[in-house]
Amino acid sequence: MGNREVKEEKVLEIKKDLDNSKVIVITDYRGLTVAQISNLRRMLNEEGVKYKVVKNTLTLLAARKAGLDNLEQYLQGPTAIAYGYDDPVTPIKLLVKFAKENDRLSIKGGALEKNVLDESELRRLSELPSRNVLLAGTLGSFQAPLVGFLNVLQGNLRNLAYVLDAVREKKESA
Repeated sequence: MGNREVKEEKVLEIKKDLDNSKVIVITDYRGLTVAQISNLRRMLNEEGVKYKVVKNTLTLLAARKAGLDNLEQYLQGPTAIAYGYDDPVTPIKLLVKFAKENDRLSIKGGALEKNVLDESELRRLSELPSRNVLLAGTLGSFQAPLVGFLNVLQGNLRNLAYVLDAVREKKESA
């Protein structure tokens, strides 16, 4: 396989990652040690997030094929991309937290569901609760009326039992 075919294959691989991701976060990792990058990769991987160092020219070609032309502004200098496939907020939260602890990592920009976002928009998204917290809250809001309804039913059954018990006592005393 020639050099051109290898590059075309890489472009298709990057496009596939871009297409399948709910969120991508483009970072500049310049100045991080190998150990720090390994720790970041491990932390992201535990949450189902793929983190890859990419070539800007190939990524730009893939982004254009994926309909993300506006990513070009973030594809300058050393670039690594975090691809989030499940919860779109978790990768952003993890990278913002890591960037606070390791000032060598900088977040350039990214995309959420094909909408290109800058660094400040990504930081605002990192303040949202995670998918699991939102689901738990939603479930709780569905559950509350049901619990109330069950309490009403139990109260009515309890009252019926008191009435029947009172009728039984009255008949026994008569």
